[in-house]
Amino acid sequence: MKKILMAGMMVVMALSAAAQVKKQAPAGTTASIARGKVLYKQICATCHQADATGVPRMNPPLIKTKYVLGDKTKLIKVLLLGLNEDVEIEGEYYSNPMPSQATLKDEEIADVLTFVRNSFGNKAPAITPGQVKAVRATIK
Repeated sequence: MKKILMAGMMVVMALSAAAQVKKQAPAGTTASIARGKVLYKQICATCHQADATGVPRMNPPLIKTKYVLGDKTKLIKVLLLGLNEDVEIEGEYYSNPMPSQATLKDEEIADVLTFVRNSFGNKAPAITPGQVKAVRATIK
């Protein structure tokens, strides 16, 4: 009887944990975040650091900033067009130019931005390949 009760409790705990994971990430977002993590390590971490803290006066942090958590269109444009102006974040200025990442596919840009927007203490809605495609169409 104790074994059945224990097995039942284990099943309930497993289902509860699965429900928590679903609450944290909308359907499809988990896979996008996983792909984005790989891209972040390959492309972004060199400048923004593995922990997204950036480099003082050079490369801005990606932790809880309006650039990351704010307007999706503006963020997508930063990746598509690059950024060659000083960026002010919480009174600190960052001046290293960000190169365009326009050679990345729409899904790759969506994945890396979704990863950044949902990592390092950030929590923001995912960015979809369709949103990237729409922004890309406005800048061609």
